[in-house]
Amino acid sequence: MAEIKGRPDPIRVTASAARRIAELVARDGRPGLKLRVAVSGGGCSGFRYEFALDDTSNADDIVVRSEGAEVAIDGLSLMYLLGSELDFVDDLTGSYFKMSNPNATSSCGCGASFSV
Repeated sequence: MAEIKGRPDPIRVTASAARRIAELVARDGRPGLKLRVAVSGGGCSGFRYEFALDDTSNADDIVVRSEGAEVAIDGLSLMYLLGSELDFVDDLTGSYFKMSNPNATSSCGCGASFSV
């Protein structure tokens, strides 16, 4: 697991996302728990975002720390997420993590999948 020191974080985690991650981790209670963000094939636009609480650490993980919350991204997913912003939205349509990805050339209407 790597942390990039002296460089900007590869993704930005908003205060809202950091608070929500901290709430979920506190509720679960497992030690070493973090939010894992991954990109996988599938979805209506080609790739899809996956979000899961995870207590494992992989050798190729990059960990972004923000306001006490930790977000882990595997090396393969990172190349699709560089420069993205992770936010947590709580509005009339529901509550969810949302990625704003400058690498995406298009995305589906709900924002859960994208293409590059």
